[in-house]
Amino acid sequence: MRPTMALIVLLAVWGLGGVAASLWPPAIPPWQLFGSALLLLSIADLAMLVRRPTPDVVRSMADAWPIGIARPVSLHIDGGAKAQHVEVFDLHPPGWHVDGLPRALRLVPGTVARVDYTLQPDMRGPAQFEGVQLRLRSPLGLWRQRREAGTRRQVRVFPNFAPLTRFALLSADRASRLVGAHIKRRRGEGTDFHQMREYRVGDSLRRIDWKASSRARKLISREYQDEKNQQLVVVLDTGRRMLAQDGALSHFDQALDAALVVSYLALRQGDAVGLLATGGERRWMAPQRGLAAIDTLLRVSHDLQPQPVATDYLAAATELSRRQRRRGLLMLVTNLRDEDIDDVLAAVRMLQKRHLVVVASLRERALDEMLDADVHDHDDAVRAGATARYLAQRKAAHDALRNHRIGVLDVTGDELPAALVQRYLAIKRDGLL
Repeated sequence: MRPTMALIVLLAVWGLGGVAASLWPPAIPPWQLFGSALLLLSIADLAMLVRRPTPDVVRSMADAWPIGIARPVSLHIDGGAKAQHVEVFDLHPPGWHVDGLPRALRLVPGTVARVDYTLQPDMRGPAQFEGVQLRLRSPLGLWRQRREAGTRRQVRVFPNFAPLTRFALLSADRASRLVGAHIKRRRGEGTDFHQMREYRVGDSLRRIDWKASSRARKLISREYQDEKNQQLVVVLDTGRRMLAQDGALSHFDQALDAALVVSYLALRQGDAVGLLATGGERRWMAPQRGLAAIDTLLRVSHDLQPQPVATDYLAAATELSRRQRRRGLLMLVTNLRDEDIDDVLAAVRMLQKRHLVVVASLRERALDEMLDADVHDHDDAVRAGATARYLAQRKAAHDALRNHRIGVLDVTGDELPAALVQRYLAIKRDGLL
């Protein structure tokens, strides 16, 4: 309970009147009458505020939130029996970016006021909404009181699944192009027989079915499609390398978002998708088919967080070899440094005995910006030289993997989704699995 600025001003006027009356005392000091009236009015106003019921508030929002994406929230406030002025602020999870609060409004009796605002979560995992904070004003405007209405509610913040909602109504090819992947398709190529059709200019002569052509008295080609029911396992590094911050999201959040995109498109292609998180916190999801697997992937990964520990790549390879017996495509997403190359190389060579392995190494966008920046003084030159040396060492580590026929993607977090999808589709196109 606090006095408003109006009451404070009235008290100041009364005080100044008392000072003036002490200097020039009148027959009936009016400041005493003014003070008595002000006291009675303030007490009566306070009593009316205390007796006023707290408005009912109902919060309307989604139970699942994608990280880094603003979503709407609506507060429905019952006007009650008497008109009143309130200030509204929702007690949302701390740290989330809010737009549209606090809000001041007038409640009309017999109606329900609606306050719309947007929130953007900044961390995955469970999050708690407390009640809604209301600041009521007394009828005469001399007092204001802070109250809490509504109920608590827990939501879950997932990796960014917003792109998946856009892909749902698109074909796998169009969704891939929307991500930014560019694949040169070869018509009629593949490993699984799809259908017989009339010969088209450009078809390979090896695809012509001569028996069918003889019966139909025209050239008939066999059309093949990419093999289905193959297996993709995304291996996410949850160690200290993924704590690097690139813009609003960490490398790990960007990797998790990209894993969702490539997994969704692989499921659309008829393949099975699994997940291994290793380094800090460990999680395992065995490969599953069908679009329902994306929900399982979200539940398994939504509260994963990278930890400030070193990743044991050999231990991860040993665990993956034990869990994943069937041959599949393994996509390791990490931030590779030159001091990691021996362990990573040994781990990948172990996995290569059965699987096809691709290593996606995330690069900080700030490195590219620093290298492209103009050099004006000695400090700029030192930074540019150190950056160039670091990138050269990084390239040497990648080349060491490529020399052992290991696919390496050296990309920023923004480029990662398209790079993973493009490499996955290229492997499918070439029948490497």
